[in-house]
Amino acid sequence: MLLSLSSHNVIQYLQDAGLCSSEDGAAFAQKLPKNSNNFNFLVSISAKNHKLLVKQEGNGKNNEIPQEFFNEWLFKQLLDSFPVLANISAITSLVLHFDQNNSILVRQYLQEYVELASFYQQNEAFPEAIATAVGNSLATLHRTTFNCREYREFMSTAPQGQFRYQFYNPAQGIGSIGPEIFGQIPGDGLKFYALYQRYESLEAAIAQLAYEWHPCCLTHNDLKLENILVHSRWERLDNCLVRLIDWEAASWGDPAFDLGTLLASYLGMWLDSLVVDYTIELEESLNLALIPLEVVQPSILALMSAYLDTFGMILNYRRDFILRVVQFAGLGLIYQLQDKINRHKYFENLGTYIFEFAKTLLIMPQESVIKIFGISELELIQSVAKLEKIPQQQQEQNLLRIYYPKTRLRGC
Repeated sequence: MLLSLSSHNVIQYLQDAGLCSSEDGAAFAQKLPKNSNNFNFLVSISAKNHKLLVKQEGNGKNNEIPQEFFNEWLFKQLLDSFPVLANISAITSLVLHFDQNNSILVRQYLQEYVELASFYQQNEAFPEAIATAVGNSLATLHRTTFNCREYREFMSTAPQGQFRYQFYNPAQGIGSIGPEIFGQIPGDGLKFYALYQRYESLEAAIAQLAYEWHPCCLTHNDLKLENILVHSRWERLDNCLVRLIDWEAASWGDPAFDLGTLLASYLGMWLDSLVVDYTIELEESLNLALIPLEVVQPSILALMSAYLDTFGMILNYRRDFILRVVQFAGLGLIYQLQDKINRHKYFENLGTYIFEFAKTLLIMPQESVIKIFGISELELIQSVAKLEKIPQQQQEQNLLRIYYPKTRLRGC
């Protein structure tokens, strides 16, 4: 990395890049808490009354997604190159500048928006209107780019000096564990990996997800509540209630993965509030949660219903779409547990309960549909007003099957 940004030189960098001038009064740069391997700075532009978010990728050896800022810039270039995608631009973050040599990305800071995760936590309410807007926005992304060869080829562009042979398959699970893990994870954390390796049915379910992963549209690939913004005046607006941010992992992918990962984030609010005690069975703990499933479930159902209303033809393309979404939700919960262990270096009893629930979603998706949505798979399908037919030729094109005999850790 040629240039290392700091609170002292970030404003000068923006001026040199032509993003502001000394007359704009950009006199304040706040360094934000480190996010993963990235360094973030929030710069206030007084004269223009707006803020810029400046992000710089760190030099860590184990970045999950190499050149991740390039992916976000490539996504921005895709939207600029195809005016027909303007409806997607309205629900994304506003990227202004990318410096590949220094791994720096600048985007406009959306001052009137708040993270959806924080919104839910602070308000202790889950308005169905917001979940509906999220479902519509995600479905619009998938539907608009569905099976379009031009968009797929555009997203296959590799960073300068690199090659991109295939699109990344995120449905790889955790995979085999080597002896090096004993020096990285404490004893409590190792319980998680022991649980994961105990069930052949779980490994088989994840391997099947990976085998049947069909990239057919543009996907976000890291869609959690922290990466969704909701407008602070959402109750007074008819549109643009939400924006999806942090597109570093964006690529051509499987829409069920995006929806399942988001569903896992909603379920996480319920599961993280479980009452855990060694004398309480899993089912009883699920019913005693401080945030009952019945409180979150209307938003989960609204999210899924809105998605299917906007992109109902996906059910013609994949008849098992809903079941795959449920399975990806289980996989998403497992990824959440692994991320917590990597960050906090422990695995408590609550994690065991969440793991058992995630395992159920993966190996018994049919039975889990009613538990999650409150209605059956058939009722969900029947709620879609009209299933649009896809020409057979369109169904068969642009499918890229990537299969690994064993599930693998993301990025390996």
